[in-house]
Amino acid sequence: MRDFKGVSVNGMDGRGNFNLGLTEQIIFPEIDYDKIETVKGMNIVFVTSARTNEEARSLLTELGMPFRD
Repeated sequence: MRDFKGVSVNGMDGRGNFNLGLTEQIIFPEIDYDKIETVKGMNIVFVTSARTNEEARSLLTELGMPFRD
C-alpha cells in the first residue's frame, strides 16, 4: 500500500464509464494467499449514468475512488 499512488484516469472511455485492470487478485486482504494455486487478474468496469469523463470522475471520486493527480 505504501507504493500505491492511486488509479490512472486513462481508463475513462469518453462516455462516463471507467475501466480498471488488476493483475493479481491477492491485493484483496480477504484472500488467503496460501490457498491460491495460480495468480489471476481481472478487469472491472464501472458503468455510470454520467455523460462525460469529468462527470464520471467527479462521481467516482465522491464514492471514494483514489485517482492519482
